[in-house]
Formats: sequence, C-alpha cells, structure tokens
Amino acid sequence: MSEQTELEEEFAESGCESSASQDNPLMQTGSILISHKGKILDCLTIIGQIEGHDVLPPRHKTTKYEHIIPLLVSIEEDERIDGLLVLLNTVGGDVEAGLAIAEVISGMKKPTVSIVLGGGHSIGIPLAVAADKSFIAKSASMTVHPVRTTGLTLGVPQTFEYFRRMQDRITGFVVEHSRISAERYGELVLNTGELVTDVGTILDGEDAVREGLVDAVGTVSDAIEALHAMTTAQ
Repeated sequence: MSEQTELEEEFAESGCESSASQDNPLMQTGSILISHKGKILDCLTIIGQIEGHDVLPPRHKTTKYEHIIPLLVSIEEDERIDGLLVLLNTVGGDVEAGLAIAEVISGMKKPTVSIVLGGGHSIGIPLAVAADKSFIAKSASMTVHPVRTTGLTLGVPQTFEYFRRMQDRITGFVVEHSRISAERYGELVLNTGELVTDVGTILDGEDAVREGLVDAVGTVSDAIEALHAMTTAQ
C-alpha cells in the first residue's frame, strides 16, 4: 500500500477526505491535505500564470481564480483543517485575479504560511506576502515591475491614470502585508538599471528578505514547521 493511499485512508477514518481524491472536482487546483504531528494542513500550489477573465491557451500552465477562491473559502470554513500552506512558483498574470486570491488569503482566520519556490514574480508578490508568515527558497527569485498590459492601448491621460491607480492598489497591498515601505517598493518597481528590456528589479531569496518583502529564507520543511507551530499556538 502506498504512503498516499495510507494517508487518504487515515483521513477517511477521521472523517476528512483528501482534496487530492480522484472523486473531487477541485483536484485540478493542485490542493492536497497533509497530516503533520496530529494537525491536518491543506497544501495549495499556485503555479504558472494566474488566469483572469480570459482563458489562456492549453499550452500554458495556469492557476484559475474561479477554482482557487471557492477552495480557499472551503478551507477557511472546514473545521477539520488546521492551517494553509501556499506553495508559489508563478510568473504572475492577471492583476485583479491575483489580488482577489491574495485578499482571500490575507482575510483568513486560520494560520497561513507561504513559500516561494522557483519564482514569485509580478502579481505573485502580493500572493506571497498575503500569508501570515512568508518564506522563500534561497534559489528562488521575485521580479518587481510596473503594471503592464497587452493589446490596444490608448495614449490618453485616462489610460496612464488607470495604470497609476492599479499600481497603487498593488503597492498598497504589498506594503500593508510586509515590512517594505511604499517609497522603497516604488524604487524597485521603477529601477531602470537592472533589466535589459524592462523596468524593475529581480530579487533573489536573501534580497527579498533583506528588502522586507518576505519574512525568511527557508525550505518547505521550515514552512510546514512554522505552520504547525502557529496552529498549535491557537
């Protein structure tokens, strides 16, 4: 019998079904339940590109907000689940969809921990800082850059005002949920001396912690241990 099968049977006996079950339509979200020192934790992966109101081509790996948001609500309301671990490896994506997911995570009463593995770029930054405690792998990175768009853009003052207000929304959320100041975050966003064909800044794991975006450099084990400590302290 495999370890996964034994784990699912353990959950079934305790009345808690694994969300990785083939019978669960939310299995496509990449969410699984894990048991750690007597606590049941939900492990949620946010990968690829955050998909917004438009469906991306099949060749894209995506995280769909219409799946993630109701799943987060179910985790918050399920008394059998003690905490949430968010694993991030995302290039960013739709700003409003990303912010919507981040707002749900930040508003959860259950303990939440995030860890950036590989990358937590662009709108992935609000998702990382939304948790109660955040980690980043030493080899991971985060790219801070201004809001951008694709398709038709009108060169009128209203367009630039829209971009400014959207950027203010992102900056405000990041500043509220991390230790970085709005002034410093703005400097990283508008840095012209680092990226060849873009504006912004790339931060590796230690830089992200030094700037105050993330709480600590660590591993998945560190994140799980921190989440367990938070659930025990409740």
